[in-house]
Amino acid sequence: MRYRRAVERLRTLAEACERTKLLQLEEPFLHEAYVFGDLLAGADPLDHVQVAFVLNLPPEEVPWESHPPGTAWLVDLFRLDKGGVAYWWRSHLDPVWNHLIRGPVRFWSLDGPDEVVLDALSERRFDHLRQVIPDPGEEHAQTAEELRAALRHLRAVHERYWDHEWRHEHRGSGRYPEHYLWEAVQGYLDLLDAHDG
Repeated sequence: MRYRRAVERLRTLAEACERTKLLQLEEPFLHEAYVFGDLLAGADPLDHVQVAFVLNLPPEEVPWESHPPGTAWLVDLFRLDKGGVAYWWRSHLDPVWNHLIRGPVRFWSLDGPDEVVLDALSERRFDHLRQVIPDPGEEHAQTAEELRAALRHLRAVHERYWDHEWRHEHRGSGRYPEHYLWEAVQGYLDLLDAHDG
């Protein structure tokens, strides 16, 4: 995808994020959206726009590489399954950054789209972007904590995998129990590599 098209896609995502405020009757489910990766480096072309969505869920419900309950409607609304966007979910109680999400820049919050960020990206003024960058000690501690959480999640999925009720609850919208098991394995191994590396 060309850089200009990628920025347009990001603007479309910001507009879709804004629409979620109209669809949520109680406490907002989506809190923030961040962009990171190749787009912030001005790559042209790039494979996809990398985005992290911050959800109003506790960390234990948003283990790394998972698709937490209640996110299917966001995938549909944002057209994330149509390609062009690589996305990850994060808890609002965890930092948005981690071993993969490096130097993220917020482009949407409950206050609305960040036009300063979107304009800076459109004009390739990368020095005007405020990236969230942890110090190395924070990053190592966060990776260790997420690794422990990923192992707990993997064990929980493994333990319940053949339980009829669990399998029934984890089926629908094109997703099956196998997806949850694969994501739990993938998330754990990814964090294990990051921690050991």
